[in-house]
Amino acid sequence: MASPNFWSDQQRTKEIAQELDALRNQALEWEKLEKDLDELQSMAEMAQKEGDKALESDLKAKFSDLKALFEHIRLSTFLSGKYDKNHAFLSIHAGAGGVDAQDWAEMLRRMYLRFAEKEKFKAAIIDESRGLEAGIKSTVMEIVGPHAFGYLKGEAGVHRLVRLSPFNPAHTRETSFALVEVLPSIDHSEYKLSLAEVEIEAKTSRGHGGQSVNTTYSAIRATHKPTGITVTIQNERSQTQNKEQALKILAAKLMQLEEEKRQAEKLKIRGEFKSAEWGNQIRSYVLHPYKLVKDHRTNYEISDAEAVLDGNLEGLIKAYLEYARK
Repeated sequence: MASPNFWSDQQRTKEIAQELDALRNQALEWEKLEKDLDELQSMAEMAQKEGDKALESDLKAKFSDLKALFEHIRLSTFLSGKYDKNHAFLSIHAGAGGVDAQDWAEMLRRMYLRFAEKEKFKAAIIDESRGLEAGIKSTVMEIVGPHAFGYLKGEAGVHRLVRLSPFNPAHTRETSFALVEVLPSIDHSEYKLSLAEVEIEAKTSRGHGGQSVNTTYSAIRATHKPTGITVTIQNERSQTQNKEQALKILAAKLMQLEEEKRQAEKLKIRGEFKSAEWGNQIRSYVLHPYKLVKDHRTNYEISDAEAVLDGNLEGLIKAYLEYARK
């Protein structure tokens, strides 16, 4: 930041400033934890010396809070992947299960929005297709915050819900599926995406409520001609902004495709390759006949399903990050 021409590139300046803020916040969190632990130790020694039993419950509560804070910031030490520090694009697609699956997709959207809120990330829905009766067919959201991709990358995969359906008169037990995709936010120039290979189409975009008076010509569909991968972005922003977002997501999808090919080759050599089918769910959320959320990769289980659906994902994320490091 002290270099003479640092301020000449505004985009780069913004990125470096954000990185500095994230690193400074990390350092401050550890320093605060160290200070609070020193204070707690002094209080404990004083209570023991004076035989003050009244402080015991307060000390235990404070220790529990500091232990939780330590576990929270310790997660950041797991995030050393190439794109872990980046912002994230998270997509949800309703799978088998009809209206129940579309409602499940909307429940997942709320879960991730609540998680972003708890982590003080900024979340914005940049594209969405709603179901005719209830729920959503698909949605794309951008989650902006330090290490957003690192925290959320383990959420990618098929999520399975078992519950009593609110959408049929018999309220029978139904199983619904939704697919979650998580991509790092990268600049299309970082991937070296060739714009000559991308077809850009402008489409009509409807505002909130679907009223024709709100229709604008701002939606963008970007198609990568060699692979056929398509990204459509439709929101309240300008056509230029939609195009930039579409290219970012397209670049991230192509980068992910290359990484998946490399990983598939490694797994084939090791005899561990599995296709990405609906049956290969990463996590199950059971709301009936009992309450349980289980991650099938880590075997982490939690009975408080409502808390998970309200965005309390830290236990699941921590278990996955520890599992992925092995």
